[in-house]
Amino acid sequence: MTRKRRRLYFVLGGVALLGLAVGLTLSALNDNLVFFYGPSDLYAEHIPPGRLVRIGGLVAAGSVKHEADGSTLDFTVTDGKKSVPVTYRGTVPDLFREGQGVVVEGRLMPAGRFTATTLLAKHDERYMPPEVVEALKKAGRWQEGANGAPVPPVTPARAGASR
Repeated sequence: MTRKRRRLYFVLGGVALLGLAVGLTLSALNDNLVFFYGPSDLYAEHIPPGRLVRIGGLVAAGSVKHEADGSTLDFTVTDGKKSVPVTYRGTVPDLFREGQGVVVEGRLMPAGRFTATTLLAKHDERYMPPEVVEALKKAGRWQEGANGAPVPPVTPARAGASR
């Protein structure tokens, strides 16, 4: 074998290994990407069932139901146009309630139900995750009040709440 042929094999082998490394890296990145959608976007984009995604919006009034096992929670996330039924099993944040902003991460099931593995509730009266704000603005449900502060959505009266 000549030196020229040996060098050609070495270069071709190096290019093949580099291509394999790039392919494996892109595959790993694709598996770890988690896209954010509002309920309307989720249906408009035709997300395949089983794909890991985040959805955000408001917890629909009257939709929160606790299962008998005490750790499963069913509720609906809405952006005012579309709604997504969500099932979450785990510890519920103290600030989670109807009419509040929420972001859930999980997988969309074939029947259209969303099975959440992570539940995030907004942590301040004035704070809402930027992704949720954008989804609500797209849906036409976001209003700003004085000094650019958000106008909170109408929430049902809580029983026994005092201020």
